[in-house]
Amino acid sequence: MTAYSKDFKRDALKYIEEHPDMKIKDVADRLGIPVGTLYDWNKKRSRYDILGEDAPVSGPLTEEEKEIRRLQRENRDLEDALAILKKAIGILGD
Repeated sequence: MTAYSKDFKRDALKYIEEHPDMKIKDVADRLGIPVGTLYDWNKKRSRYDILGEDAPVSGPLTEEEKEIRRLQRENRDLEDALAILKKAIGILGD
């Protein structure tokens, strides 16, 4: 079993974020790590993002965690729509 540094894990997860069009399998292939390892890191990171650093990282997301994720996505979508509307108002106001 290969041990990976925290920096490598962080950089791998950052690569996933910066390349949303790539599948995790393709990222794992590009980085030369097992796809299961990268999936696990990404899953744990998602849970940390939702619940905080002291969150348990095993098992499936609870219904509450799923709802938090859904609401976070909805919030991002609404923020994007608001930004577009503000730009449109600015253009029409000129």
